[in-house]
Amino acid sequence: MYKLVKTSRLYEQIVQQIEESILKGDLKPGDQLPAERELALRFGVSRTAVREAVKALREKGLVEAYSGRGTFITDGTSQAVRQSLDLMVRIGQADGAGHLAEVRAILEPEIAALAAVRIQDSELTSLRDAVALMDRSQNDPDAYIEADLDFHLALAEAAANPLILSLIDSIVGLLREQRMKIFKVPGGPGRGQFHHKQILAAIERHDAETARDAMRAHLDQVREDSSPRRGGKHAQ
Repeated sequence: MYKLVKTSRLYEQIVQQIEESILKGDLKPGDQLPAERELALRFGVSRTAVREAVKALREKGLVEAYSGRGTFITDGTSQAVRQSLDLMVRIGQADGAGHLAEVRAILEPEIAALAAVRIQDSELTSLRDAVALMDRSQNDPDAYIEADLDFHLALAEAAANPLILSLIDSIVGLLREQRMKIFKVPGGPGRGQFHHKQILAAIERHDAETARDAMRAHLDQVREDSSPRRGGKHAQ
């Protein structure tokens, strides 16, 4: 499927070949790219060149990398939507916190309910892994936040609706900023983990109604922790 690359700017040639595979339909949205080491062997390049290529593909919105799961082909639309949403917030066309809270309240309880019914074993493993990583990372903002994002993206994947996944993926940038602020609130990570575990428990029982309610409770907690009046009055 791939050809050895032999000249300078190796990563650009890798990008070009993967783009061509996408255009031809050899790679489709949802397909997983081989692991970094395998790609390096196929192309006959270093793993550094592969990493640069994947970074470039992510910037183009053609792939998305999920911690612990791998790199997947996207439909190319999430990146465009994400950039538009980020720009709207930055130039003041949207109340970032308020509008994001409304969007999440509309989408995520129903995503949790669908996930409870439709989740596959691999997605359930991803949810458990994300919760375990958050438990280990409550003193490491970057690791905790990425695991938190992985948890919510895994729920969207488990809903088994590509439009839902694209919508959630399009607001990842906004979610990351929100989580960084909440992480700094005293007790915020602990409260978040309590609700993540409640959601996970409902998903494991395939209990759609409880999963929906648990997600609503989590979003209420996020909204409260995002409030400028938040002073850490609750204990973990």
